[in-house]
Amino acid sequence: MTTFLGLGEMGRALATVGGAATVWNRTPKAFPGAAVAATVEEAVAGTGLIVACLFDLTSVHDVLDPVVDGLDGRTLLNLTTTTPRESRDLAAWAAGHGVTYLDGAIMAVPEMIGGPGSAVLYSGDAAAFEAHRPLLDRWGTATFLGTDAGAAALYDMAMLTGMYTMFAGFLHGAAMVAADGGSVTGFAAMQAPFLAAMTNGLAGFASTVDTRDYGGPGQQSLAFTDTALAALLAASAEQGVDPRVLTPVRELVRRQIDAGFGAQGTARIFEELSGGNR
Repeated sequence: MTTFLGLGEMGRALATVGGAATVWNRTPKAFPGAAVAATVEEAVAGTGLIVACLFDLTSVHDVLDPVVDGLDGRTLLNLTTTTPRESRDLAAWAAGHGVTYLDGAIMAVPEMIGGPGSAVLYSGDAAAFEAHRPLLDRWGTATFLGTDAGAAALYDMAMLTGMYTMFAGFLHGAAMVAADGGSVTGFAAMQAPFLAAMTNGLAGFASTVDTRDYGGPGQQSLAFTDTALAALLAASAEQGVDPRVLTPVRELVRRQIDAGFGAQGTARIFEELSGGNR
């Protein structure tokens, strides 16, 4: 029987879809159809998979350190949000105590778990991933990224970076529209399909970066992008909208232009972000 540690919104969704289980939460919560453990010791007393979906790395250690001597030979699946380094450190800690470690990054919100579009990335112990596929597949599309325990967290953080900057860009545009009394709901209905269409360009950016061919045909130059961003900043000022979302993007572009790369493609700001002018 699987043990679930943590019954926040996500932990509860995972346990609900996961089937027969023992569950534990720091603040006791009822959970129909599951054995509710009063203590962590009671929760991990069995032999099955241990799934931790807690607040952060500190909370994982707070919960598991006191019982770790009894976990030798067990498998821990950490679905707590951690950085790549934290995931690797947790894997090393687990190995030091005879615990098999699998890391996971959930690319879904709780209500999506077990439904269309739900996906979870995994890394760490390959045998553990295969052994528990029946459970992992119930939660969503399960993708194994390799034996580096930090890989799932790395891709999680990288993908969320794109999400949050997209949200910030949307809210900046919404502020521009709202300044003239426009409906943000109406703006969202126009913006969503536009952004979806723009994602078709990601593959082209990726190919350009992988080959470092910033002078190839069909690329929008840094100089052109700088002009476009100048216009966006001017329009934002006219609408009384704070420029702090757009200003850093233009600064990246300007630094590449100042370094002599204005005629090259806009994807070249990757070099600025990654720390060098190659």
